[in-house]
Amino acid sequence: MSNKFKAIVLNQSGEKFSREIKILDKSFFKVGNVLVKVDYSGLNYKDALILKNGGKLVKEYPHIPGVDFSGKVIESDSLDFKSGDDVVLTGCKVGEIYPGGYSQFVKIKSELLIKKPKSISNKNAMILGTAGFTSLLCAFAIKAREELLLGEKVNDVLVTGATGGVGCMSVMVLSKMGYKVTAVTGKKDKADFLKKLGASTVIDRKELEVESRPLDKGLWDGVVDTVGGKILAKAISHTKPNGIVAACGLAADYKLHTTVMPFIIRGVKLWGIDSVMISKKRREFIWSQVANLINFKLLEKYTKTVNLEELLNIFPKILKGEIAGRVLVDLNK
Repeated sequence: MSNKFKAIVLNQSGEKFSREIKILDKSFFKVGNVLVKVDYSGLNYKDALILKNGGKLVKEYPHIPGVDFSGKVIESDSLDFKSGDDVVLTGCKVGEIYPGGYSQFVKIKSELLIKKPKSISNKNAMILGTAGFTSLLCAFAIKAREELLLGEKVNDVLVTGATGGVGCMSVMVLSKMGYKVTAVTGKKDKADFLKKLGASTVIDRKELEVESRPLDKGLWDGVVDTVGGKILAKAISHTKPNGIVAACGLAADYKLHTTVMPFIIRGVKLWGIDSVMISKKRREFIWSQVANLINFKLLEKYTKTVNLEELLNIFPKILKGEIAGRVLVDLNK
């Protein structure tokens, strides 16, 4: 490898926070036993929080952000990986406490990496990225209703924040699983986009932003919620008996305004989705299912590819809800 490479570096001194593209060498990396040449990363909501001001997630500076990446092993002191292996990493606090994917090279602990399935490319792995990985965790949580309840079928599923990264891919995956998906969005002009992904119905989020009663009419067997707050509470109150609500985000509010009644009267199950500290075995299982559930040709139409310089200009838009679909970061662009 070249001794020099390009990366976004965050720094903080007192109240002063900075982000800039720097030329680094391998001496920047203090830990890790596998050196990876990064091909692609992605832009997730958490990435934007970290790029903005550290998001109260970064503990040490200087720091390379980027919570996911795909690439090729260049050097390895691990028996599990060899030079030339294609690898992928999402979660595991990479980009938070470990150097992340917004760098042309990264050195990482081998136990955090998994080998990329041969059925998908490095590019597609990051078109999916953390957002898609999270959507698959949510979808399998919804599907678990059929297994936990001995075959009680899932038919109708609600997805909130449906134009975001997790939301849009949840729509795609759940419809691929054969469920009737209702997508919630505040962007009326994105209804056609959501229907092309597989949504049967698109509703305005204002319908769910009203105060909820402890129990409303049961409408959905499952819910994937990416936003929290009033919308999550309303979705829970409308969940049918024994339904599963997969909660994975707080884009609107971290608070949950509800009562115990949906849980003790209808047996609704609130399933928290943690895509960060997840076992290697579960990560390998989820990645093994990707090729069967993701239509990458369709998803690529709604993916914007940027380089590191462009990323620094575009990341605030995801915090404002101005991005639909995915943003792919090409480290070789």
